[in-house]
Amino acid sequence: MNKFRFIILSTCCLLALTTQAQKIKIKTGIEVLKEQNFKCLEGKRVGLITNPTGVDNRLKSTIDILHEAPNVNLVALYGPEHGVRGDVHAGDKVDNSADSSTGLPVYSLYGKTRKPTPEMLKDIDVLVYDIQDIGCRSFTYISTMGVAMEAAAENGKEFIVLDRPNPVGGEKIEGNLAEEGYISFVSQFKIPYLYGLTCGELALMLNGEKMLGKQCNLHVVKMKGWKRKMDYVQTGLQWIPSSPHIPHPHSAFFYPVSGILGELGYMSIGVGYTIPFQMFAAPWVKAEELADNLNKLQLPGVIFRPIHLKPFYSVGKGEHLQGVQVHIMDYRKAALSEIQFLVMQEVATLYPEHAIFDHADKGRFDMFDKVSGSNEIRERFSKRNRWEDIRDYWYKDVDSFRRLSKKYYLYK
Repeated sequence: MNKFRFIILSTCCLLALTTQAQKIKIKTGIEVLKEQNFKCLEGKRVGLITNPTGVDNRLKSTIDILHEAPNVNLVALYGPEHGVRGDVHAGDKVDNSADSSTGLPVYSLYGKTRKPTPEMLKDIDVLVYDIQDIGCRSFTYISTMGVAMEAAAENGKEFIVLDRPNPVGGEKIEGNLAEEGYISFVSQFKIPYLYGLTCGELALMLNGEKMLGKQCNLHVVKMKGWKRKMDYVQTGLQWIPSSPHIPHPHSAFFYPVSGILGELGYMSIGVGYTIPFQMFAAPWVKAEELADNLNKLQLPGVIFRPIHLKPFYSVGKGEHLQGVQVHIMDYRKAALSEIQFLVMQEVATLYPEHAIFDHADKGRFDMFDKVSGSNEIRERFSKRNRWEDIRDYWYKDVDSFRRLSKKYYLYK
């Protein structure tokens, strides 16, 4: 009986895996490029900007796909933050090297320069970009894409984007535009914090609105089957961690929940614990009362749960911390980026002696402002520690940006 039960369970597991594989609902840009037999790359020397997230629907690396294609001449690779094979820690410089699998030269775009130099581009005709982003302005891959587009334009090279889903969907837009004086690699473009575009759509907008200076010869290989209302799970695609602290598709939902506050290093946001970006905790917090205060706000689609923990590294390492875990119950209703400001508000209410901007390291204010895209967020909030004092400023550009960006939609 046990033998038959094992056979039945094994068969069910195989069927479940097969069913799961059949649930993939879209084709990414690399899949479509394969369908087209790489026609747009024929007869050209190809450079590829990618990382471990650049894979087809069977999880084969775009590097290896292009390297093995008989009608593609892949001659160089370009590594963003974390490197082309994902072997570099967040924030660490990426060195020029040779790819161990293909032997191709790998030029660093996160070391001495973040923009491809003429020397890096002299042996190619077309620069291809294939990286899964997370839909948030401060994540550096779109910055890499933009400055590479600038370099392509300046050096007379074609630029091709193999499009991929925005994992938070194509409808959420939150945050003010990045402003003059606060443009940096974590806010490279004058776009909102959550911008509601795929990387291909964003490239079209940056190019079409002349946000990069000289326009490049741009081509986007569109996906098939993706809809704006889809989050990443609904695509059926497997998730490849886009950085060490974005291990799951839902991590892209939580990055904007706490990432701005996290720049202050003042509270643990779960980096260094098992739930990166999903929590707020400190040694002076009382978990139950902070959760109670936050839940009384009745934020749409969100519940806060008391949590006790000892982080393994980073902020609060080895200390007993208390705080809240954020549970997104209804993603469509939740205003993701607001949550951190409301946590800051309730912290100041409950623990005035720990009001964020009175006690955080002032040396980190500059990075907070860059990620916020403006110093106005910090300065307005710090007066009374109230979300209502920055709400209008935070959302002032959303409607106009939505109207502008719709011109570049590739998907409904």
